[in-house]
Amino acid sequence: MSIFWNFWIIGLTLTNLALLLWVLLANRKVAVSDDDAPENRTTGHIYDGIEEYDNPLPSWWFKMFLASFVFAAAYLAIYPGLGSFKGLAGWTQVNQLEGEQQKADELYSEQFGMYNAMPIEELARDSDAMKMGLRLFANNCAVCHGADGGGNYGFPNLTDHDWLYGGEPAAIKQTINAGRTGAMPGWAAILGEDGIRETTEYVLSLSDRDHDAELAVAGAKHFAQNCVACHSADGKGNQMMGAPNLTDDIWLYGGEPQDIRQSLREGRNGVMPAQQELLKESRIHLLAAYVFSLSLPLDEQ
Repeated sequence: MSIFWNFWIIGLTLTNLALLLWVLLANRKVAVSDDDAPENRTTGHIYDGIEEYDNPLPSWWFKMFLASFVFAAAYLAIYPGLGSFKGLAGWTQVNQLEGEQQKADELYSEQFGMYNAMPIEELARDSDAMKMGLRLFANNCAVCHGADGGGNYGFPNLTDHDWLYGGEPAAIKQTINAGRTGAMPGWAAILGEDGIRETTEYVLSLSDRDHDAELAVAGAKHFAQNCVACHSADGKGNQMMGAPNLTDDIWLYGGEPQDIRQSLREGRNGVMPAQQELLKESRIHLLAAYVFSLSLPLDEQ
């Protein structure tokens, strides 16, 4: 905060408090004597024949006003409220938040920690643990992947066996911990619109979809030259790079010809944020087990 705004806030705050105190004291009336002239006992205001008396504030009420000024002075001395003055207590919103988070971690560490030693495969079949995992998923993952884990446009379905980065417990845990960043470059400048159309037909052929065989032959050449580095020669993808399998007819951004052309033309970018700072190890272990359980057969969940 600049010096100007620092003094502006301090001056404005203290000036307002001083003016309010002056208004209170300057207009205070201690008592009204029965011997006072009638004109000194009223405000001079008359409404429908009713005179407004100028009686003093009740003593308790006046003292409450004074107490509020004492409270304001003490508050501004203890807590930060005067520009860059940090307050005698050294309180900050960040410190309080971190303190509350630490208390919560201490409170729940034992509850979550009891599952840390259990392998994810075993934990995924523990009904009590999965109830906790469900709540973690609902609070942190459902907004993107859906309440049932079925995914949304651009967000993977977690209930099937199609995994961009691998569906083994260790891979799932790594994804939650460190996040993932996927990037599919746009090929419009290299392939041109004809090349985009031809490559689309070849991609459709990989999953035995209806396609133009003649265009697909030309598209195979484009694919071999530009796509195999990520998606592999057989189109089954590469989990090390997060490149999807193009042969199973499961599509993250839609599998219609126009969707595939759009992906080829403009590219795609996806980000899975890292959760290691937000959720910590014990919660991530439990959440990874829940995600792993989503793709298990129903009789094993």
